[in-house]
Amino acid sequence: MSLSTLFSERSFEDLPCWRDDDHLAAFTAFRRSAFHILAKPYRSGALGVDFSAFSEAYDEARTISPPNRLQARAFFERYFVPATITAEGGGPGLVTGFYEPQVEASAVRTKHFSVPLLARPADLVDIDDANRPGGLDPYLAFGRETPNGPIEYFDRGEIERGAVAGQRLEIAWLADKVDAFFVHVQGAARLEMTDGRLCRVTYAAKSGQRFTGPGKILSEIGEIPLQEVTMQSIRAWFKAHPDRVDEILWRNRSYIFFCEAAVEDVSLGPIAAAKVPLTPGRSVAVDRLLHTFGTPFYIDAPSLLAFDGKPFRRLMIAQDTGSAITGPARGDLFAGSGDAAGEIAGVVRNAADFHALIPRALVSGANR
Repeated sequence: MSLSTLFSERSFEDLPCWRDDDHLAAFTAFRRSAFHILAKPYRSGALGVDFSAFSEAYDEARTISPPNRLQARAFFERYFVPATITAEGGGPGLVTGFYEPQVEASAVRTKHFSVPLLARPADLVDIDDANRPGGLDPYLAFGRETPNGPIEYFDRGEIERGAVAGQRLEIAWLADKVDAFFVHVQGAARLEMTDGRLCRVTYAAKSGQRFTGPGKILSEIGEIPLQEVTMQSIRAWFKAHPDRVDEILWRNRSYIFFCEAAVEDVSLGPIAAAKVPLTPGRSVAVDRLLHTFGTPFYIDAPSLLAFDGKPFRRLMIAQDTGSAITGPARGDLFAGSGDAAGEIAGVVRNAADFHALIPRALVSGANR
């Protein structure tokens, strides 16, 4: 596998404010992946960053624990070479933000808590080229098993109108349909249960249809100008138009199913696609088909101030993905858990330059 021509080799001195970053925080996130891959290696992305080339870096990461930022920076400089990624169309890349909502929930349905989060139904099956019937939308990665083979699964509107009722799929009940929708969007949530427990739900599967964001819909019908679409403006519109919530949400046919998970460390996010807990401000979701999980990315987004009031220039570790995260210079930054993280994630939509840290073995002349 050869390295894509979308990568242009750089030096660390070329990265804006590289020396000012907290490389120890990034190393800690990277180290989590180093231990996970002992059980199951990551798949190499199509851009040619071969997973096996990380072996030396992972081996050392498992045996050391740098006590300071300087030694952590030296670790990354020792094993990697920065390479700028050319975005589609030649312009800058794009970053958005995501977070883990924290909401009140009940283990049983009540008058107040009446909106369910559902587990994966038994008749929901994975679809691939081996079992895809002729005529089924090639996009669909999930379907409904029938005696005659898989068909498209029920969509959001059908499910919320009762298509899977009676299967005892309810994990927990929320008080607000919009809160539940944003749990679906984020793919995980911490649940403050009415009995005092702190629980978590994470992504298990989806109905399979394409995601259509409410912001795009509200912009297209003239309700919110596109440049003003944020999670906060969408929530405000729903609050002002409670009679139209279903009308808008059901136009997003995709529906998410969940599984229960423990909250073992309140400082970390859920276990995501790379099978390690997400680190607030250091984990990034990328296009899984193109990139290799565990790859460090130095992301330069000078117009992004939401995280700490300073231009965003941080070393991030690729540890998640998402259906809307497509393209070589596209990332979704994990902001953390709870309302404060949501306030950050909800406004992130900024141009960014992406610099992948490529294992030295893959870069011509890097070992000189």
